[in-house]
Amino acid sequence: MTDDRWVAPAVLLAVDLVILTLRRSRLHVLLVERGVEPYRGASALPGGFLRHPEEDLTAAAHRELSEEANLDAETLRLEQLGVYGEPGRDPRGRVVSVAYLAIAPRLPEPTAGTDAADARWQPVDRVLSGELELAFDHRRIVADGVERARVTLEHSAIATAFCGPIFTITELQEVYEAVWGIPLDPRNFYRKVQKTDGFIVPVGSARKAATGRPARLFKAGPRAVLYPPMVRPAESSSTEEQ
Repeated sequence: MTDDRWVAPAVLLAVDLVILTLRRSRLHVLLVERGVEPYRGASALPGGFLRHPEEDLTAAAHRELSEEANLDAETLRLEQLGVYGEPGRDPRGRVVSVAYLAIAPRLPEPTAGTDAADARWQPVDRVLSGELELAFDHRRIVADGVERARVTLEHSAIATAFCGPIFTITELQEVYEAVWGIPLDPRNFYRKVQKTDGFIVPVGSARKAATGRPARLFKAGPRAVLYPPMVRPAESSSTEEQ
C-alpha cells in the first residue's frame, strides 16, 4: 500500500534586480560583490530572500536595492522581468527568484551595505561577453533584462530621457547605439525618427559645430508610445534599404 499523502517541497523565494543606466555613452548594470557564501567575492545582481512570509515582492525588491546598494527604488519604475527557478541554480537549495528591471538616466554611484562587500556600475558588454563572470544564473538574468530594455527602446520614447532637455539627433542616436549595442547609419536613423510622429519636436534653433553645418536642436515630443516603432536594423534588414 502506497502513501499518497503529498508533502510540499521546501522552496525559498528571492528577488533579484537588473538596474540599467548609461554612463559615458555605455550601457551599465548595477552589480554587487557578494560578502557571504555562496560565491563570496563574486559579482552578482543585488537581491536576496524575502524577509518574512507576509513581505510583498515589490517591497522586498525595494528593500534589497536600498540595503545592498543604497539606491532609492522609489525613484525607479520597477517592472517584473521574469521568474527563475531551475533546480540547482542555487547551492543553498531550491530557490525561486522573481527578477525586476529598471532602466533610468543619471543614477548615482551606489554604496555597498549588509551582505554586499562592494557595489558599482559595470559595462553590460563585459557581462554579456563573459569577460566578467557572475554568481548563480545572473548572467542569464542580465541578458534577459538587456533584451527587454532594447525592446522598450523600440516601442517607447524613453531614449529622450537619457538626453538633455535640448538635444541633437546625433545625441539621441548615441543613446540607441549604447543600449542596442550596435552602430547605426545616421541617415537611416534620421529618417526613422522623422517618420515617428510626436517622438521629438524641433526647438527652432541650431547648435554650432566645430566642422560642417550647425546641428538642429530638438526636445522630447508628446508621444510616449512610438508608432511606427524604432525597430533595430538586425530585425529590419529587408526594410532598411527601402
